[in-house]
Amino acid sequence: MSIRQNPAPTRLPDFGNLGVMLRCLLGVNLLALFAALARNTALARLPEELVELAALVEPPLIASVALLYAAGRPLARLPYAAALAAVMLASAALAALFMALFTPPGLPPPSPLRAALWAAAAAAAVLLYFDLRHRAFSPALTEARLMALTARIRPHFLFNSLNAVLGVIRSDPRRAEQALEELSDLFRVLMAENKQLVTLGEEIALCRQYLDLEHLRLGERLRVAWDIEGCPADAQVPPLMLQPLLENAVYHGIEPCTEPATVTIRAERAGEEIRIVLSNPYHGENAHHAGNRMALDNIRERLMLFYDLEARLDTEAQEGLFRATIRLPYRRGGST
Repeated sequence: MSIRQNPAPTRLPDFGNLGVMLRCLLGVNLLALFAALARNTALARLPEELVELAALVEPPLIASVALLYAAGRPLARLPYAAALAAVMLASAALAALFMALFTPPGLPPPSPLRAALWAAAAAAAVLLYFDLRHRAFSPALTEARLMALTARIRPHFLFNSLNAVLGVIRSDPRRAEQALEELSDLFRVLMAENKQLVTLGEEIALCRQYLDLEHLRLGERLRVAWDIEGCPADAQVPPLMLQPLLENAVYHGIEPCTEPATVTIRAERAGEEIRIVLSNPYHGENAHHAGNRMALDNIRERLMLFYDLEARLDTEAQEGLFRATIRLPYRRGGST
């Protein structure tokens, strides 16, 4: 299916992101490697040439990355052209300053002007890479949202929920009406574009509605334990991050049980990190395990698209318990 999408606005990368910093370091070092290969015809001298280049490149490079990390928010407020010029000028100034003040022992004094020009060119090349990467990943984000929507809502959930509502219409019409409202709210959120982060409080409210519907169907077989007091409700998370995990927990952990079983949700803040752990009974490999893996891979991809390398989803199964752990940076509601 072809997806038409307006091109994303050009902007600087988030220099506070671990993945961005690592790519900056790797990109400039690759440029230095190519420069060493281009200027050196004797392969025997290549290791020595690389060591000399590293002694010249690494100090201003690390200083530039640290400066961009500190100035990330002010730079984000500038127009792209002005921010690009500021990054290039800062990189050039730091390179010239280091070359003028700190010459590695045993090496001829480098030209500060030449170092500044090389630093500005390297900064422009790295920013061009990030711009192209951002443009390439924008359609992928939409594609991932549609894939996540398809994987998240299984037909059996819709049919079972409607059958559960039909089962209580006569005996408890008020509860049936409430269940239909919850189902409507759930699908309204699922059908939205979900481009922006939401608060953890909103995500948990949606999960409670989903679990209410499943409890209507499964009755006392489904028990839920919440431990979320240690996590701020204003923490920003990707939309529909927990609901697919809860659906997996119900589908793979609770439905096969003949006795009451518990799904546990724990959330806490540890420094500048949010940690969310979902656990449910584990019954080993089964015919539906491939669908479980697909949903988990889908969530991992969405975390990568929202946070790059700063968030991850880990899973483990042991002693009859399946556990999914999400770690992501703590961002307050309304923060950029």
